Parts: sequence; C-alpha cells; structure tokens
Amino acid sequence: MTYKAKIGLLAAAAIILVAVFLFIDLGSNWDYGLPRRIKKVLAIILTGGAIALSTTVFQTVTNNRILTPSVMGLDSLYILIQTTVIFVFGSFTLYKLGSNVNFLINVGAMILFAGVLYKILFKREGNNIYFLLLIGMIFGTLFSSMSSFMEVLIDPNEFQYVADKMFASFNNVKTELLILAMIVVALSLLYFARFAKYLNVLSLGREQAINLGVNYDYVVKRLLIIVAVLISVATALVGPITFLGLLVVNVAYEVMKTYRHSYLITASILISIIALVGGQLVVERVFTFSTTLSVIINFIGGVYFIYLLLKESKA
Repeated sequence: MTYKAKIGLLAAAAIILVAVFLFIDLGSNWDYGLPRRIKKVLAIILTGGAIALSTTVFQTVTNNRILTPSVMGLDSLYILIQTTVIFVFGSFTLYKLGSNVNFLINVGAMILFAGVLYKILFKREGNNIYFLLLIGMIFGTLFSSMSSFMEVLIDPNEFQYVADKMFASFNNVKTELLILAMIVVALSLLYFARFAKYLNVLSLGREQAINLGVNYDYVVKRLLIIVAVLISVATALVGPITFLGLLVVNVAYEVMKTYRHSYLITASILISIIALVGGQLVVERVFTFSTTLSVIINFIGGVYFIYLLLKESKA
C-alpha cells in the first residue's frame, strides 16, 4: 500500500470518528449539543495535532523514539504553576484571573523556562542535547516534588481544584481560550514551515547534518522553541497527556514505514485525532464519565513505553 493510500485511510477513519462523535444521540438538541461538541472536537484536533507534531520533531532532534517533550519538565511545570497559585492565593484568585489570563500565564511560564534552558545549555560547544534532556528530567522531578509538597499542605477543599488540573479534560473548553490557542498554534506553524525542510536531514544525526550543510545548533534551537510553544499551548488548553505523543508517533512509524517527515507528521496528527476522539467516545459512552481520557491514554501509552524499552534492550 502506498504512503498516500495509508494517509487516506487514516484521514477517512478520523473523519468517520469525528462525525460519529458530533452526531451520535444528538436527537433534537442541535442548538445546545452541537456547538458544545464542535468545541470539543476543535480542542481535540488542536491538542492532538500540536502534541503529535511537537513529539515527532523532538524525537527527530534527539534521534530517539522513546523520548517525548514531557521529559523537559513542561507538564510538571504546568501542575506546579496551578498548585502554587491555589496554594498561595486560593482557588478564587484563579477564578478571578479568568481563563485567558491563566492560559497566558501558563504558556508564558513554560516557554520562558524552555527558552532559558536552551539559552544556557546551547552556549557551550558540543552535543548538548543529551545534557538538555538530563537537566529537563531533573527540573521535572523538582517541579513534581514541589507540587506534591504543596498538595500535602493545601486545604482539602482547595485540593479539588488542583486535582482537576492534573488530568486532561475536553469537557469545559471555553471558546475564547480555544480561539487564543488556535492563533498561537497557527503562528507557530508558520514559523515551523521555515525549518520543516531540515527534519529529514536531522534524522541522520548531528555529524551527518553538519556535513550536509545544516547550521545544526541554530536549527535545533528554533525547533525546540517551537516544540515548547506547541506543548505549552496543548497542556495549558486541556491539561497534561504525558504518553500521547509517544504512542501516536511510534504507531505512525510502524504504519508508514518511512522516515520522510511529510508523511510521518501527517500520519501522527491523524492517529492522534483518532486516539483522542475514539478515547473520548469510550469515556462518554462506555465509562459514562467515570474516568478521564488522559488516564486511558496514559495507561495504554505506559504499557507501550515498557514494550518499546524491552524491544530496544533486546535489539
């Protein structure tokens, strides 16, 4: 089967699932139900696309298929920000800030953290990407520990607000927040278009990319900033989904059997949409909201991550 045929099948599956999600059991509640479902689907497409694209780029830059941008500590930083605001000021302050301000604070803090990290580490010559991953993992652990410390001390009534932020949710996506996220993602994609042509060469490794004329450090820094922006927007919009990127990108590699990023990125985005829409249907229709989508995705992704580790160790 050709690459285009595979992409066509994935696109058809995604469209069918979206149509089922939008119109199943809608009945006569078109005026109320359909707009709410459309917002959910837009949030799913935006989040799934951002995570799939950023993970594909990140794995290409690191030349490692078992890493995701979450190892840089961005998910942990998001939870720390939410926990700190509630711990210091209370949940009412978070409510008074409004969705847009809270969104911008989270995205700004995560991008600033990633930018400072890159700026400091890329001052040194040599292959800093693994040092960057190590520092990111250390900061992620630090942020998680600080969050856990505050969660132990926080008022039990306030803790419920923190707990809500720990899991991704597509149920209460606000329209104004969705529009803002779409604008940020669109600007990021326009900037990404300048560097997309380097991905196939970067997948060969640092030395080969430099030998082929790529300004490696310059390109990698820009790509990592784009990764940070996309992951920040997706996390701030719906919450952390740690293993989604790992799952969909590796499935895309297995399905497409190619290293051409034009196909890989498209397939990853479509598989991500299929996973999220299908997962949300299972959450709503099978589990009747007794669990969250991120729990299902992280469980499947965690099992797949262990499988990849065992596969790599045997290899």
